[in-house]
Amino acid sequence: MFPIAFHPIYQHPLPEGHRFPMLKYELLPQQLIYEGTATATDFFEPAIADLAPILAIHTQEYVNDLMQLTLNAKAARKIGFPLSRELVQRELIIAQGTITGARKAFETQVSFNIAGGTHHAYSTHGEAFCLLNDQAIAAQFLLDQKLAKKILIIDLDVHQGNGTAEIFQNKSSVFTFSTHGKTNYPFKKETSDLDIAFDDGTSDSEFLSTIATVIPQLIETQTPDFIFYLAGVDILATDKLGKLGCTVNGCKKRDELVFELCSKYQIPVQVSMGGGYSPDIKTIIEAHANTYRAAKNIF
Repeated sequence: MFPIAFHPIYQHPLPEGHRFPMLKYELLPQQLIYEGTATATDFFEPAIADLAPILAIHTQEYVNDLMQLTLNAKAARKIGFPLSRELVQRELIIAQGTITGARKAFETQVSFNIAGGTHHAYSTHGEAFCLLNDQAIAAQFLLDQKLAKKILIIDLDVHQGNGTAEIFQNKSSVFTFSTHGKTNYPFKKETSDLDIAFDDGTSDSEFLSTIATVIPQLIETQTPDFIFYLAGVDILATDKLGKLGCTVNGCKKRDELVFELCSKYQIPVQVSMGGGYSPDIKTIIEAHANTYRAAKNIF
């Protein structure tokens, strides 16, 4: 069907407060296989990324501090996870999953990373559980390898892609588009090429009508030859960390809209899953699974 990056490293021990959000990375593949949306052969386990594509996005000093576990206390607090070799390895594997998936998408038109969407990672530091910016790394990789000339990043997570905006702020070959909650983290927003900040409680109808107008215009004006899509499900009204008012069905229609446009314009797309923090794990899995179901129906 389509390639999906997954690896069992998510099962490494985490502090108690971080275990629940990680459950989706184990349960989602099981659900997709159980219902027949995907088969075991659709999944691939990425290797640890080489440092060259990482250093094309992140500074040498920051990467050295990660690899040597020498981040100062303030920088480590910004990340939110206790820094460890296992955590850094996990981030390197996530990044490679997105790079490999992006390459595969040229053949399959769509690819997925069960994880990823680490859009709060800046060139110089990490924030909010994001150490390395997987889609930024993969986007630059495609450009450096001459596999793409113009890239559109569509970030529809409830949080602004502040790290992605900073990384590509002066790069015309990557257009960054972020929709997010106006009062959600990050409280100091960066400037994407296009930002749309929604008020608290924004409904399906307003959210969908906005992106249904904007995204086709962006594709027409920017003429990307590759799209990265961050499909966070923290836009749901039930989300503990989000303030929008979307439903599971509205979230699914969002995914269908993006995929229908990618299919119509024949633009390959790599999808990273992003956030999802509803209190009921079934809600999270259903919303994420809908993204894969939409892709299966459209591509």
